[in-house]
Amino acid sequence: MRTRFAPSPTGPLHLGHAFSAILAHDMARAAGGEFLLRMENTDLERSRPEWEALILADLAWLGLDWDGPVHRQSDHLAAYNARLDSLGPRGLIYPCSCSRGDIRAVLSAPQEGVAHSLYPGTCRGREMAGRQPGDALRLDLDRALAALDPETLVFIETGPAHAGVHRVDPEAARRTFGDVVLGRKGDGIVAYFLASAFDDADQGITHVIRGEDLFAFTPIQVILQRLLGLPTPVYHHHRLIRDETGKRLAKRDDARAIRKYRDEGVTPAEIRRLIGLA
Repeated sequence: MRTRFAPSPTGPLHLGHAFSAILAHDMARAAGGEFLLRMENTDLERSRPEWEALILADLAWLGLDWDGPVHRQSDHLAAYNARLDSLGPRGLIYPCSCSRGDIRAVLSAPQEGVAHSLYPGTCRGREMAGRQPGDALRLDLDRALAALDPETLVFIETGPAHAGVHRVDPEAARRTFGDVVLGRKGDGIVAYFLASAFDDADQGITHVIRGEDLFAFTPIQVILQRLLGLPTPVYHHHRLIRDETGKRLAKRDDARAIRKYRDEGVTPAEIRRLIGLA
């Protein structure tokens, strides 16, 4: 078993992050496996070294150790983009010159409760030869699905809410994802779910342990894995840590930042009890 914790260094860790990191660490150690640490810092404007330093300090304080060096996505942008470009000659991507603001928004990790807007296909049919600086690259989902054997679009889930073998439904993928943005020329940024799929393959990740808010994005990752010849790990989507109103914790919830618990004298054992992992 080889798994990972992959935070974005754009803010402090909170209780939800602690739950995910501890769960992945403990599952790997219980299986005699490896636990890796990855910094998903493709958002070059918001990622900061001081946030990374705080994340490392928080994880060490929680008593977690990881195998090997920290993997930083910002060190691999050229490799990501070269692999993304390989889809061009196959007719599976096309350049898109639509709103940069909209494109930037969908390159980020998904947020619970935020609807994904289906692209209306404005630029579909544009040739890669006409790609301009600042253009996004979109997946031509219809062509991608036509190039794949539907019988191979499956993944195993072991999380409590979705355990079982799941088959990707092509029609549901069309309704849910459409022609998703995979990257943008000029700043070298690739989409969260594509960079994550590359890293999981390159790092030999056998089990992906993450929040259940990302379960809905697994089908598009499986589609991309098949297109790019990447293996599909076993997925385990765990419950989320929520506030008193039932809302998922986010980085704006500084009151629940691990740093503040540390400063107030809370112990790592008390954090485990607080999140139900004692």
